[in-house]
Amino acid sequence: MEKSLILAWILVLSTAMALAPCRGYYSDAEPYVPAPKKVTHLHFFLHDTMSGKNPTAVVVARPNMTTAPNKSFGTVAAIDDLITVGPNVTSKVIGNAQGLWVMTDRDVFGLTVYIDFGFTEGEFNGSSISIFSRNPIAETERELAVVGGRGKFRMAQGFA
Repeated sequence: MEKSLILAWILVLSTAMALAPCRGYYSDAEPYVPAPKKVTHLHFFLHDTMSGKNPTAVVVARPNMTTAPNKSFGTVAAIDDLITVGPNVTSKVIGNAQGLWVMTDRDVFGLTVYIDFGFTEGEFNGSSISIFSRNPIAETERELAVVGGRGKFRMAQGFA
């Protein structure tokens, strides 16, 4: 009994001593100052080809049946699209966009996309931007959420 009481006191005291240095963590002496945000504007072209002899987007799953007005509802595609500096597919390739899109809107054509835009040329070589967002493709103007990245885009946030 006496040994267990001594062991209990040792544990209590060691815990109290371990917590003592943590008291100043939320101190008013050094206020938190976030790092300034860096804004990068990118302009490139994505070439998505679903047909022909060399498609860059391929349907990998379709539902057996759907009662939704949008008969493509539930379709899943894998993509590996080229990213170029110009609107022509023959323009200089600066990377590729790899990921998945899923037709998730029952009524109209709308996607949910996960795409990683990986850059293989220029200033951002080896870096990528990750997008995970709803993409209402029937709308002429839309935004996609940037949820992260690698390399120079680590912890990226914003919109595309």
